[in-house]
Amino acid sequence: MTSRADDKGPAKDGELVLLDYELWSETGGRTELVDTTREDVARAENIPIPDGATFGPRAHLVGGDDFPSGIEKAILGAKVGEEVERDFEPADAFGEKDPKLIELFSMHEVGRLPEMRRDDADLNIGTVLTIRGRRGRVVSLTAARVRVDFNPAFAGRKIHGKFKIASKVHDPAEQATALIELGYGRSKEFDVQVADEVVTIKVPERSKFDFAWMAAKPRVIDRIRSHLKPKSIRVVEEYVTPTPSKDAAKGAEPAEKPAAKSTTHAHDHAHKAETPAEKAP
Repeated sequence: MTSRADDKGPAKDGELVLLDYELWSETGGRTELVDTTREDVARAENIPIPDGATFGPRAHLVGGDDFPSGIEKAILGAKVGEEVERDFEPADAFGEKDPKLIELFSMHEVGRLPEMRRDDADLNIGTVLTIRGRRGRVVSLTAARVRVDFNPAFAGRKIHGKFKIASKVHDPAEQATALIELGYGRSKEFDVQVADEVVTIKVPERSKFDFAWMAAKPRVIDRIRSHLKPKSIRVVEEYVTPTPSKDAAKGAEPAEKPAAKSTTHAHDHAHKAETPAEKAP
């Protein structure tokens, strides 16, 4: 497993931390909140907050791909509790805007898109459309034409960022949980245990049939394997057979009624990293 690093030392490339931050974009004299972990900041900007949304320091892999490389470099070397505040030119943030990625489409083609056939469909400046497999935002429209920008949402904008590392993540189970959060989300719903160099991940009910989890699982496993270097990783999906209700049981004939019994089926995927000893004949 990973060895414990200096808790108060500078953040190193590849370390897992809990990060508090806020990102702002600046363009045309306007400032817009891009993302934040701070509830007071989000509420002050009247950002819609979905039901069940939580705030607070988020899991972050230093030097990873959560932020553009220029922003990641600003976090690298920060100390726990130290706030870093920086301005980033577009090239160091979400890139320069490419004029070639702003394209014109006929209103007829746009009107045939699946999202525009819904009863509540509304086409305005800023509407996000998926056209020919690409997602873009409407930047202008007439009765006959729609101009769509396929650049990243904040391309061409200067970015102002505030970052503070709340703590470093050392506990193996907490590290595995943090990597689930980074790769999929909903990490608080997973039961993660680490013992005898085996990582056991119990999948929550709502994720068992979630295509997003199925797609994220290989990457999550790869990250846990690379970061913790366990002997094996067990991903467990448990399905409990429902027990008949008392009302249903009353309808059965007493002579044929079997003893009450609970059966549990476990679907266990073992992802095992071979050791030299296991390869030997």
